[in-house]
Formats: sequence, C-alpha cells, structure tokens
Amino acid sequence: MLSVALKGLATRKLRSALTAFAIVLGVALVAGTYVLTDSITGAFDSIFQTVYRGTDATITGRNAIDAGASSGGGGGGDSATPPPFDQSLLARIKRVPGVKDALGGVSSSTQLVKDGKAISFGGAPNLGFSVDPDKPRFNSLKLQSGRWPAEGEVVVDTGTAKKKDLTVGERIGVQARGPARRLSISGLVTFGSSGSLGGATLAGFRLATAQRLFGKVGKLDDIRVSAVPGLSPRALVRRIRPVLPRSAAVRTGTQQATKNASSTTSFLSFLRTFLLVFAGIALFVGSFVIANSLSITIAQRTREFATLRTLGASRRQVLRSILLESLVVAAFASVVGLGVGLGLARGLFSLFDAFGFTLPNQGILVRARTIEVALAVGVLVTVLAGLRPALRATRVPPIAAVREGATLPEGRFARYRTQGSAAVAVLGFAAVLLGLFVAQSTAAVLAWMGVGALLVFLGVALLSSRFVPAMANVLGWPATRIAGEVGVLARENSRRNPQRTASTASALMIGLALVTLVAMLAAGVIANFKGAVTDIFTSDYAVTAQNNFSPLSPGAGRAAARAPGVVAAASVRSGQARAFGSNEQVTAVEPAIERVITLKWKAGSQAALGELGADGAFTDDGYAKKHHLRLGSPVKLSFATGRSTVVRIRGIFEPPAGGSPFGPVTLSAATLDSFTPEPENLFTFVKTAGGESPARQAALRRALRAFPNAKVQTRQRFVENQISGLKSVLNILYVLLALSVVVSLFGIVNTLVLSVFERTREIGMLRAVGMTRGQIRRMIRHESVITAFIGSAIGIALGIVLGALLAARIDFVAFTLPVGSLVTFLLAAWFVGLLAAILPARRAARLRPLEALAYE
Repeated sequence: MLSVALKGLATRKLRSALTAFAIVLGVALVAGTYVLTDSITGAFDSIFQTVYRGTDATITGRNAIDAGASSGGGGGGDSATPPPFDQSLLARIKRVPGVKDALGGVSSSTQLVKDGKAISFGGAPNLGFSVDPDKPRFNSLKLQSGRWPAEGEVVVDTGTAKKKDLTVGERIGVQARGPARRLSISGLVTFGSSGSLGGATLAGFRLATAQRLFGKVGKLDDIRVSAVPGLSPRALVRRIRPVLPRSAAVRTGTQQATKNASSTTSFLSFLRTFLLVFAGIALFVGSFVIANSLSITIAQRTREFATLRTLGASRRQVLRSILLESLVVAAFASVVGLGVGLGLARGLFSLFDAFGFTLPNQGILVRARTIEVALAVGVLVTVLAGLRPALRATRVPPIAAVREGATLPEGRFARYRTQGSAAVAVLGFAAVLLGLFVAQSTAAVLAWMGVGALLVFLGVALLSSRFVPAMANVLGWPATRIAGEVGVLARENSRRNPQRTASTASALMIGLALVTLVAMLAAGVIANFKGAVTDIFTSDYAVTAQNNFSPLSPGAGRAAARAPGVVAAASVRSGQARAFGSNEQVTAVEPAIERVITLKWKAGSQAALGELGADGAFTDDGYAKKHHLRLGSPVKLSFATGRSTVVRIRGIFEPPAGGSPFGPVTLSAATLDSFTPEPENLFTFVKTAGGESPARQAALRRALRAFPNAKVQTRQRFVENQISGLKSVLNILYVLLALSVVVSLFGIVNTLVLSVFERTREIGMLRAVGMTRGQIRRMIRHESVITAFIGSAIGIALGIVLGALLAARIDFVAFTLPVGSLVTFLLAAWFVGLLAAILPARRAARLRPLEALAYE
C-alpha cells in the first residue's frame, strides 16, 4: 500500500501541491512567530549583556513599589522607574574592600533635534546616558570617528548620523528634561557589535553634562563596580550591601542584566501569543481546505478504492494508504512552511517597522523548539483534517469498481448533520456569551471566547450547506443577467453539490468574519473616542509629543501657558503609585484644568478640579465602586521613592464610553511632583482668547520652539492623531488576517481545479454542442465568484453578530457598522473569486472535446 499511496501522489502532482499549500502559510506563520520573538529576545539579551559587560556588581535606586508588589498584596501594573540616589554614595562604594573600580552614571529619554525637528524612528526610544571613556571596562559604546565628548558635547550613534546626515563637529539640538540646548557632536559611536537597536537614537555625554540635561545634578541612576582579581561577583555584592542606604539596592552584573531583560518578557509573551493566534486561524482555515480537497479527491477515486478492495485490500489498508498520503503531503508542506517562516520572520520585522513599531534585530535566531513545533503542528493538522475523508474511503464497497458513477456512501450519522451542526453553533455562541458576560479573569474570558469562536465557525461551516442552494440562487442572479446561459450554468454548478460549495466558501467565511469583527471593533472604538473628546475637550488646543504618545517635560506645558492669547492652560501628568495593593498609573492635574476640560460628575463638582490642594484627589465611578469610595474617602498612595501620602476623594466622575485622559486616581500636580522625582506630562490643554485661529496656533508653536518634541494640535487634529495608533494596529491585523484569506483563495482554486477534473466529460460535452473556450472560462469565473460571495455573505453576517456581542459587553466599543469597509470586503471577495478562477478556467478551456468525452 506504500507504493500505491506514493504512486497516487505522483500522478496528482498539481492537486497534491495545491492541497499542501493550504498548510504552508499556517506553518510559516507559526515558525515565523517563534523566529521573530526568539530573535527579539536574543537581541534584548545581547543589549543588556553588553551594557553590563565588565561589571561585577550594579547599584541602582530601590523601587519601593516593586518591593511592595513582590512582598504580597494585589500586585499588577507596570513597574515604576527606580528613583535616583545621592552621588556621594559613589565615594563610599570605592572605599569598600574588594572594589577595584566604580563608575556612576545617569540616563534619561533624550531627543536629538535637527533643523528644529525632533529625530525619531518608528516610535523607538530616544536614549541618553553618561559615558566615561577613561573607564573602558564599563563603556558599551565603541568610537567610530571623532573623539569622546568633553563637557557640553555629545556623541551620536552612527545609524542616526547616517539617516539624518549628521557629521562630527556639527551643532545639534538636545532636549531632555528642559528646553533644547545646542551641543557639538564630538564623535560617532556604535553600541557594542549591535547591528540594530530597533531604531533607537543614542546620545552620550560627560556625567556633569548629562546631569544638567536630565535634571539630576548631584544624583546618580546607577553605579557599576568591578571586583579585584579573585573576588567573585556574589562576594562583592555581600561586601557592598552593608554600606548602602535604604534607597539603593545591589545586584551582580549578570543579575541586573537578567532583571532588565525580564522587563521585555511580558511584551514578548503577548506578541508571541498575538501572532500564534493568527497562525492558528490560518491553520484552521487550511484544515477546511485540506479536508475539502481530500474529500473531492477521494470521491473521484471511488472506483480506484473499490478495485483495491476487490483485489483483496482491507478497509484498514485503504485507511492507511489515505493517511499515508496525508502524512507525505503534511511533511512536505511543513518543511516548506518552515523555510517560508524564516523569510516571514524578516517580513514581520519589516511589517512592524512600516507601521511604527520598530523592534531590535541582531540577526535571525532559529531554535530547535521552533523546528519541532512547526513540523508537529503542520503534520498534526493535516492528518487530522484528512481523517474524515480517509474513513469515508474505507466504506467504498468492492462492487463499486464495476459501476459507472459510483459515489461514496454516506456515514450512519449523516442524517443528523443539520441538528449536530446547529448544536455545535449554539454551543459556540453560548461559550462566547459565557466568556463575555460571566467569566471574571482575563484568561477565562479569552479561553471561553476562543473555544466559542472555534465552535461557532465549525458549526456555521457545517450548517451552511443547507443554505447554499438558496444563497447561490440569489447571489448567482447577477451572473445570469450578465452572462446569460453561461451564468445559469455557473449558478447551477454552485448549487449542484451544496456540501462542497459550503466547505469551499467556509474557508473564506472565517477570514472575512474576523476581518469584519476587527473593522467593527475599530469603528466602535473610534466612534466612542470621538464622542469622549467632544464631551471632555472644552479647550481649543492640545500639546502632545510629536509621536502622540511619549511623555513631555513639564516645561513644555509651562511654555505653552505663557504664549500670547492663552487664557488658561493645564497639563495632565502621569506617575506610578501603589494603591489598594496594586501598582497604578496615577495622574495629576494643574489647578487651571477646570477651565479646559469638562467632566460629568456623579459626586462633587467641576470646581473640585481646581481645589484638590495637597491632599485632594478625584476618581472615576468604576474605581470608586470597586473600592467602595465616596466623597471624603481616604486613599493611601505609596510611591517608588518609598514615601507615602493619604489623599481624600473630592469628586467622582463618570467617564464617557471612549475613556478619559485620567488614571484611576488623580491628584494635584504639586502633590505628585513632591513624591515623584521625574514627573512628565501626558497632555497639555490650552484655551485661547477668541478660540482657534491660525494666529493663535502660530503663537503657541513659537512659544514651544525650545521644545521641538512638542506638537500643537486643534481638537480635530488631536482626535485624528490619537486614533492613528489604533489605525496602525488595525492595519497590522488586516495584513495578518489576509493570510487566512490567501489560504481560502487557494482553497477555491483547489476546489475548482478538482471540479474541472471531475467534470471533464461534462465540459467535453458542452464543447461538443458548441460552447466556446471563452464561455467555458466565463462559466468557471462566475462559479468562483458565486462561491466567494457565499463565503463573504456568511462571514460578514457572522462578523457583525460577533461584533454586536462584543459591543454589548465592552463599554468603550460602540455598535457601529463600518459601511465603507464592508463594501470594500465585498469587492475583495469578488476579486478573490476572479483571481482563484484564473488557473481552473484556463485548464478547463484547454480541454479537447474528443479527449474529454473519452476521459474516465
């Protein structure tokens, strides 16, 4: 049976290749995902190892918030940046027995400026730090040209210099905590042997210069220490620890590198899961294509299997033969998919870069786990998809070998197909509803929704065969008007085998259902966000960073407030604090905030915004309900510096469905500034005399000239810029979901090709009675488009239903029909149908009438 299986594949090369391609893309995305995330992990590990190269011990500020999180309580939230400590600690460290050398340093976000414009690449960080060329052991930079910086000078990375035509000796703007300053470029550097830091810009300064720029005069962010020969890093740490104040912590260089690298773990875990979901979608769609292709192939080989049974082959041998064919196709497709995945990983780097999410890349990394998982997934999905057609093949009776037009017998449970399919779909919707409205934890919500969506797609795909004849009749009507009798034949061909048409259309249905769901969610979020801005934003202008999301120095807000014609300006700051056992992103406002924004109050009033004082705060009704807060309730806030304060609730507001610029607890800017070493603005809202005008906007821009990373926006522009990030994510989702649509395209191609083989004699008869080659091609094209329209109609309807359920559950998503997007999806389905028909139509048109009539 082995030779029979292999010879069968050899005689059906095209059909086998088309079937295999359905799994190639899914496996490629699995492999590409692992290669991408492993490569990013390797790049981050290399970066942090380079930073702490030659360092035996590292001293940093102690983050009291993280210490509280690790000691118990609620936990959660992002880690706060460790606060700086006094520079005098460096001298004490140098006197510790066993310390060979020590170097103190500072770092901060630092914007390079050329021609009045901030330099930034793809949203990547802009890094600034102190360097000391006299201590090369601790220096992770390599000088490529020029010289190391003196006081008042800067060195810049070669990548930035090349992209922006920066040269040694040129004066460039540098902005950190205050206004931009002009410094001379003394040299160009590279970071270790790194090929890329993901588009990050690097700026290095002498310590005193960096401290002035970063607002850390007399402070250090870290001290790196080397040990005398023979003293281990752990022993050095033990000697240093007793001399440290409570505000500092010490680790070995390796431990510090590991800790810093671990901060990327959650992001990479999310990214891996995010991409694997789309790989699973592609594989799920591919399983429909494989099952359908094998079902058609097996149906066409009924007499072949019957002959084998007549010659003595058992049902088990026939089953093994079919499964062996599936295994060979799976192995071939998985190996090809693994190779394609390596190229796809590079493509994913480029994709994220194109949409503003530049990632570090120091070369493609392929682990053994990637190969094992990709091959196992490809083989398993293919074999499982081919199991049902293989079992059907074993039911071919030997007598079928002598009968023309013999067909595969139905299974004993075939009569329950409709009831079973409906039950699966109902169970799927029940699981989705359970996840949305009953489950509590995020993991449970995602699990129930994932299982529910899988069952919904499977149930609808199986059930849709009952609706195919009616849908083909309606959706095929334009073909009968356009192409006459040829269109009628195309419509009847689509109705001839409803199960096959439904299975072919289902692959496209899944992709378009998900695309529609994403489009509805995006439209709903955007609609709510616009409504929220309209409700809250009662000022004329907003000041944000150039990239719309990075924080700004508070000095930018103060500069905007001094612009001519400004009658009120207030900033929203952000910082980290711990409240009720969890880390929270708290916000703070300046007193004039009551004049530039308007909130809907459930307790308190608008006046509370300007009367927070040293111990006042306000919160949203959701947070108040969760923690049983009311007017006057105390809230204890602990900050990264280890200091704490108690604020009392002065107001509780109801945020609009599209969200607000405030965190769960908002206090006065003066209070936050007193507890946070480096507070930064998220937004500054500005009201001017006479409202918006080109003159007022120009005045604001002149006032912010010293802060080139700041951007002045009208309300409309603010909305557009804030949703631009969502649109970038949306575009990435569309690209990834397009892979499942590509898989479904090949499914339609495969079905039509197999259908042409199956209908060879029929096509020969049509040619014999006068149908031209052009008419044959048009018939196949219309049949393909009708199938695509059936899949798109079911998919779009299903996507709208799922979108409506999510909108009913999620407050910040409004039920919005993106009509323009839906029309685009229908046009895309029409194009997919035309594209899929090219090869089958040409093949059918090339059939010779006499040879086709003699075909068996």
